[in-house]
Amino acid sequence: MVRLVLFDIDGTLIRTGGAGVRAFDRTGELEFGIRNGTAHMRFAGRTDTSLVREFFNSHGIESTPANVERFFRCYVFLLDEYLRHSTGRICTGVQRFLDDLSMLTPPPAIGLLTGNIRLGAEIKLRHFDLWHPFTVGAFGDDHEDRNELAKIALARGAMSLRQRLTGPEVLVVGDTPADIICGRAIGAKILALSTGGADHETLARYKPDWLARDLSRVNAADVCSLPSAPCSSPLS
Repeated sequence: MVRLVLFDIDGTLIRTGGAGVRAFDRTGELEFGIRNGTAHMRFAGRTDTSLVREFFNSHGIESTPANVERFFRCYVFLLDEYLRHSTGRICTGVQRFLDDLSMLTPPPAIGLLTGNIRLGAEIKLRHFDLWHPFTVGAFGDDHEDRNELAKIALARGAMSLRQRLTGPEVLVVGDTPADIICGRAIGAKILALSTGGADHETLARYKPDWLARDLSRVNAADVCSLPSAPCSSPLS
């Protein structure tokens, strides 16, 4: 039985209409004088801290704690502003799936496993009224490496539940190969969704336990209580 479900945010739970990338790029211009400084950067599946480090390295900026703090202080302000004018939305099937998880007996803990820094994650999810279901998690300011974030999320989940958790008792839900890889790092079950970061065929090559076009095609009880095999539910 799955006791902890960990969700990625961007492309899995929500689409921000590009607000996050625009806020990141504009921060680079306002705080460090770099225009179009993110043009060649790949954002999907990355942690915010690794993106800032790449930005700094690419433009000869010293990656000091003070500069990182300066970057994120501006970024979260702009993120909140851009979300107010974004065309973003909640991804298909998310609300029903979350509701179905809460109806399971016993219901699993619901958490986040995201590359967003914590405040950025909260700003995004509060904008879509989705922050409240998530009681535990790991964020981009906890660690730069997504595999390490998975370990942190597992430890925090066990602490929250006050019981030891094994990998198969955890379900990781995400939309990129990075989500699949970090879930495997803790031995978790993986539900991959071709809703954002990678197409269906690319995700299938990483052999998640389940693969679906979106969460409207997934039964919460099936992925939380039944044995799985690679791509056992390749719904299209």
